[in-house]
Amino acid sequence: MSLKYLHYPSPIGRLSLLGSDCFLHGVFFEEHRHHVPDPSWQQDLAHPILQRTQSQLTEYFAGRRFQFDLPLAPGLGTAFQQQVWAALVQIPFAQTTSYGALAQSIGKPKAVRALGAANGRNPFSIIVPCHRVIAANGDLHGYAGGLDKKQYLLDLEKRTLKID
Repeated sequence: MSLKYLHYPSPIGRLSLLGSDCFLHGVFFEEHRHHVPDPSWQQDLAHPILQRTQSQLTEYFAGRRFQFDLPLAPGLGTAFQQQVWAALVQIPFAQTTSYGALAQSIGKPKAVRALGAANGRNPFSIIVPCHRVIAANGDLHGYAGGLDKKQYLLDLEKRTLKID
């Protein structure tokens, strides 16, 4: 399968968007912990799925989009990671949940550490909102793009809905 990419200059730094003919395969920060670019990927500034992703991200950063409608590549990650990522998209815009509460919601209350690791391996930063998961005491922990970006995204969503 041939993957294409384009770089999107977001308000929180350059994001690499990765896609195939039919699916989005990832949204990665420049310093993303779990992303290693492949030299076989080709840049394609006119790629339809990547253009659609860029457009929806622009709407999100402008406060005009609250959820994403993109064809995410199936089969990425383990079955457990996929379960965690599916739970992440259920977290409402501008709201947060704890790692423990998310583990409880997927029926694996003792898997908090594994859930945190799966959260960190989410290939769809922002699109699958792993930034909405925080510690039970409200502290920010872990984010593949850095805690400053996690805080920015949480603040952006609260400002968009005018939540204090």
